[in-house]
Amino acid sequence: MLRLLFLLTCALALLASSVASAAIVEHSFYVQNLTVNRLCSEQVVTAVNGSLPGPTLRVREGDTLIVHVFNKSPYNLSIHWHGVFQLLSAWADGPSMVTQCPIPPGGKYTYKFELLQQEGTLWWHAHVSFLRATVYGALIIRPRSGHPYPFPKPHREVPILLGEWWNANVVDVENQAEAIGAPPNISDAYTINGLPGDLYKCSRNRMYKLKVQKGKTYLLRIINAALNNQLFFKIANHNMTVVAVDAGYTVPYVTDVVVTGPGQTVDVLLAADQEVGSYFMAANAYASAGPAPPAFPTPPPFDNTTTRGIVVYEGAPTSATPIMPLMPAFTDNPTAHKFFTSITGLAGGPHWVPVPRQIDEHMFVTVGLGISICPTCLNGTRPSASMNNFSFERPSSLSMLQAFFFNVSGIYTPDFPDTPPVKFDYTNVINAVNPSLLITPKSTSVKVLKYNATVEMVLQNTALLGVENHPIHLHGFNFHVLAQGFGNYDPVNDPKKFNLINPLSRNTINVPVGGWGVIRFTANNPGVWFFHCHLDAHLPFGLATAFVVENGPTPESTLPPPPVDLPQC
Repeated sequence: MLRLLFLLTCALALLASSVASAAIVEHSFYVQNLTVNRLCSEQVVTAVNGSLPGPTLRVREGDTLIVHVFNKSPYNLSIHWHGVFQLLSAWADGPSMVTQCPIPPGGKYTYKFELLQQEGTLWWHAHVSFLRATVYGALIIRPRSGHPYPFPKPHREVPILLGEWWNANVVDVENQAEAIGAPPNISDAYTINGLPGDLYKCSRNRMYKLKVQKGKTYLLRIINAALNNQLFFKIANHNMTVVAVDAGYTVPYVTDVVVTGPGQTVDVLLAADQEVGSYFMAANAYASAGPAPPAFPTPPPFDNTTTRGIVVYEGAPTSATPIMPLMPAFTDNPTAHKFFTSITGLAGGPHWVPVPRQIDEHMFVTVGLGISICPTCLNGTRPSASMNNFSFERPSSLSMLQAFFFNVSGIYTPDFPDTPPVKFDYTNVINAVNPSLLITPKSTSVKVLKYNATVEMVLQNTALLGVENHPIHLHGFNFHVLAQGFGNYDPVNDPKKFNLINPLSRNTINVPVGGWGVIRFTANNPGVWFFHCHLDAHLPFGLATAFVVENGPTPESTLPPPPVDLPQC
């Protein structure tokens, strides 16, 4: 009896400690015009609370985050909390016309959700048009009070947000591209924490500086917030130790270069162990897109500039010239592939989820480019993109989540195929301009999943109009990355390469250029979850689909009703 009372007391104390450590964190976002000077010109942008990037939100695992968004901008708007699981809070996920209608100019909406079963670096951004070029910020989830990191405590934590800048209104950039049926204009600069750095005109004093003390270790929370470019990131003469990606802990991995796709986060420990001085940090494009001969003999254009900041040691002479890191070549696929495939998950660490072994749904999904008919475009067609030859089109009258909850037909169709309609030699450039493969019909097609179903998906890049490394993001879940490789996926031999012990767990995978990746996840969260390429140049062209996860058998596995202030279309 005494033992039972002791165990009960311990359980109640643990529960009380857990409840006590959870807090309600509340913020207000005022989204409105902001005039900034960049690259010798004055530009009006859309920003949150008058800052670029927007405010960094800091919470602990278990907290409830409430953000009141007031849209004082001239554009429709929604905010996505990139990487947050949104357990039973799909109404707060944010993608426009998927989980909500956008917040109209003059409108407001309150996002409320719990941060459960994950900790690390995530971020938030606009999920309407190109607005996320300037509407974004960091979301830092620390462990609960009294719970340590699974690595030595750093002296200081520093968000590093890598962005992209246009000397133009980004909404106009997107609208112009759609009107003429062409890819959008490339950006004019990259930025580190909103600053372009001294390699750009009129930017000598617009450079991010990180001050460090020799002998101290710093946790850099690196976020790729760029719209259309994957990036290499280096710090001269310094190695970095990767300890987490996409808010999931990893086995420590030492590297001198970080590679990130748009939407991805990488946490690294930086030891200030070099001679006292100044060292440039730099980021430039990883331009994976290759030509598609014979019709397109050259790769597409990209922003080939470099942004840089400075790591300055305490006591460094102000007259010293900082050392510049040697950056990889823009097309350095081996370096990128090594980085993406060398990092493994921290099995047994905080919030680790073992790889599910029972598979309920097998999917083979092609991702690539194509062409769609466009009567209003200059040449009658426009670039398109698709998954399994379905080019995604968002609904316009009602969000998909509302249609799911209220059982409204005609908003989406439950017919996204498990395999491509036509099988072909996917990565052979001989098919790059095959007219029978290029046309991609528009649809709002989804894959319906039973609650708790386990999905294994092969993502296969195609050579249609050219090969490219695609960062594919899944809302509402993390997935295990079992394997990645080049060429066509081999269903006989490639499963032998699967890591089922400690694979990386993340929310955005870089499908290798001209290659494939295999992911696995359990659909244990009811709702409608967007699955799309995080290159914004491709998203309007339809490189997306969605998963509709049905309700489970209990109230704890059933999506609750929408908030009363949910925006209406």
